[in-house]
Amino acid sequence: MIEVVRELAVRRPAGEVLAYLADFAHTVEWDPGTVECVPLGAGGGRWRNVSVFRGRRTELVYERVVRESDRLVFVGRNRTVTATDEIVLHPGPDGTVVRYRARLRFHGLARLATPFLRREFEGLADAVARRLPEVLDGGRRAADGS
Repeated sequence: MIEVVRELAVRRPAGEVLAYLADFAHTVEWDPGTVECVPLGAGGGRWRNVSVFRGRRTELVYERVVRESDRLVFVGRNRTVTATDEIVLHPGPDGTVVRYRARLRFHGLARLATPFLRREFEGLADAVARRLPEVLDGGRRAADGS
């Protein structure tokens, strides 16, 4: 399994951040790998997400499995991987601290590639930590100042 965690600070109130991030279709705006993310059905809790990773398109169906006042959890699945994205919000000195954790569990033969993919997923997490604050409020840095 690969797990990446990033914390970033934004100036927006937690309620606004939660409302925006609860709609997984917005990943096209802040996840550099996502090229398409569309809602499935009328309930607003499932999405078809198309990403490009290592030059290949991959499609996962995501479901929001937790929506609390300070926490969201999305689980995406296909034959190769189960991806769990957890977003936790904390009060920050000037707004909200967003803690983003992505866990990827590969299935079948794809599991063998896990050690070789970790660095690339770390790079993607860094890109998300740069892009998400830009989208939310115009460019705050990660919570650790990077």
